[in-house]
Amino acid sequence: MDIDNNSQKNTIVEPENKNAPKKRLAFLIAVFEFLKVAALALIIVVPVRYFLFQPFIVQGESMAPNFASGDYLIVDEISYSFSTPQRGDVMVFKYPKDTSQDFIKRVIGLPGETIVIQNGKVDITKDDKKMELHENYLPANLSTFGDVKLTLGKDEYFVLGDNRDHSYDSRIWGVVTKKDIIGKPILRLFPLSSLSIIERPSY
Repeated sequence: MDIDNNSQKNTIVEPENKNAPKKRLAFLIAVFEFLKVAALALIIVVPVRYFLFQPFIVQGESMAPNFASGDYLIVDEISYSFSTPQRGDVMVFKYPKDTSQDFIKRVIGLPGETIVIQNGKVDITKDDKKMELHENYLPANLSTFGDVKLTLGKDEYFVLGDNRDHSYDSRIWGVVTKKDIIGKPILRLFPLSSLSIIERPSY
């Protein structure tokens, strides 16, 4: 019987890699941990993003000098579920004439109040008590143009832009109702030079 010596010499048997099963197991564990962390992040982030907070980018100069076009804000969508907007709040809402658009303005008039704008001044009356609105967050001697007299109903709010000469607001299109309110900005993230918490001004 002939034997092929060359065949025997060229045959190499690889030694068994005893560490291969351990490496595969470690890889599978790493993949599982990654998926678990990703799922947890989605569980936490998605509800926060869509039901509690959302980003809002200011467009236009209607809220200057306090908010500039391009400011990146974080809007709290939950607080107004437990409380009502207050005078001076900056509020994000759906534009009543086209709810596909979001607007940002400042709350000036509250439900049940009568708003009178005349001779550049804003007067507010409720229960026969009249007050002239003094806004320390605006440039001194700023006048509010317009000729308005409006009594707000239940769940109705009168809003104005801080840039009174260049703001499309309740003086033109009327009131904001509670159902159209999205929330209030609580944090300005960008630009970093303007990073700040947004608070209601004092009167």
